[in-house]
Amino acid sequence: MPHRKRNENPDKSEMTWENSEYLWFLLLLPLLALFHYGYRRYSLRKRAALFDDRLSEILVNNYWETGDKIRLLSLLIAALLFIVALAGPKIGVEVREVERRGLNLMIALDLSRSMNAEDVAPSRIQKAKFEINRLINRLQGDRIGLIVFTDEAFVQVPFTTDYAAFRMLLDITNTDQMPSSGTNFRAAMRKAIESFESVETQSQASNVLLFIADGENHGPDFQSEMNRLIASGVVLFSAGIGTAEGVPIPLYGAGGNLTGYHRDRSGNVVTTRLASDTMRRIANSGGGEYYEIRSGSDTIEPFFSKLDELERGEFSTQEFADYKNQYQLLLLAGLLFFMISLFFPDHLNRAKKINQFKDDQGQQL
Repeated sequence: MPHRKRNENPDKSEMTWENSEYLWFLLLLPLLALFHYGYRRYSLRKRAALFDDRLSEILVNNYWETGDKIRLLSLLIAALLFIVALAGPKIGVEVREVERRGLNLMIALDLSRSMNAEDVAPSRIQKAKFEINRLINRLQGDRIGLIVFTDEAFVQVPFTTDYAAFRMLLDITNTDQMPSSGTNFRAAMRKAIESFESVETQSQASNVLLFIADGENHGPDFQSEMNRLIASGVVLFSAGIGTAEGVPIPLYGAGGNLTGYHRDRSGNVVTTRLASDTMRRIANSGGGEYYEIRSGSDTIEPFFSKLDELERGEFSTQEFADYKNQYQLLLLAGLLFFMISLFFPDHLNRAKKINQFKDDQGQQL
C-alpha cells in the first residue's frame, strides 16, 4: 500500500503573508488622500475666480460635505482592504492531503569511451545528458532513476522524485568515472532488475526502462535478462545516439585538449558507429519504441508523449499542514466599501436658495 506522511504543524497563532511585497502599495493611500485634498482646493479657487460669492453658494447649494468625506473614506478603506488581500494574509492552520502519483522511469546511460564521439554535437554523451534534462522538465511526480554502465553497471541515482538532486548527479556523470570502457547491456539490465524490485509493486505504477547508448555491445548476450524485465512488466524503450557513418573516438588530456584518437591493438584508429540493430531489438522485444538522437531535430520528443499514455500509480499520500489563507473576507469587505464610495450621496435636495435666487432675478427684471 502507498505510505502516508504528515509534516509538522505550523504555529496556529502565527500570521504570515503569501505576497508581502504588495504591502508597499499601502504607501499610495496617503498620496491618494493628498491628491483629493489638493484637487478639492484647486476646484474651489477656480470657482471663486469665475463666480461671485452668492452664485457660488447657490451652485454648491446641494453639496453635502459630510457625504463627500464618507465617499472618500470608503474608497481609501476599500483600497486598503484590496491591497492587504492581495498580499495574502495567512492566519490559522488548514490540513490538506496531497496524493503523489506517477510512474517509475529508470534510464540506463552508456558511459563507454565511444560516447565521447562527436558525430552528434557537441558529443554523444553531452547530447544524451541534454535530452535527459529535457525529459526531467516534462515529469510531474514521476520517480526517475539513473543507471550508468560500461562493462559494469552502477546505480548513479536510485528512484527519486527529487529532480534537482537528479540533475546534479547527472551533471557530474562522464565517461571517465567508470573503471572500464567496454559496453555490457546484460550488466545494465541486471542492475535495472534489482532497481525495479526495490520499489513497491502495489501502486500499479508503470515501470519503464529507457536505454540511451550507441548500441555497440561488447558483452555477452542479454536475452535472458531482457526476458526477466519483460516478464516483470517493465516496458523497454531505447534511444540510439550517433551516426551510421561513424567517427573516430577522441582522446583528451588533463587540460581538455585533444591529444589524439583511440586506436586498436594494431595501431589503427577505431571508428565508432551507431549499432541501431541492437537498440531496435531492445525496444521491439520490450514493447516500447526505438528513437534516434542526432544533431538538430532528432530527439526523444516522441518518448514524452508515450510516457503520458502509461498508467500512473499512487506512490504516497501526504498530509500538509499549512497556514490558512484569509483574503476572501477582506475582498468582500473591500467590495462593500467600494460600492459605498460609488453610490453614497454627496448632494442633498435643497431647492430653497435656488428658488430665492430666481425670485430675486425676476424682481430685477
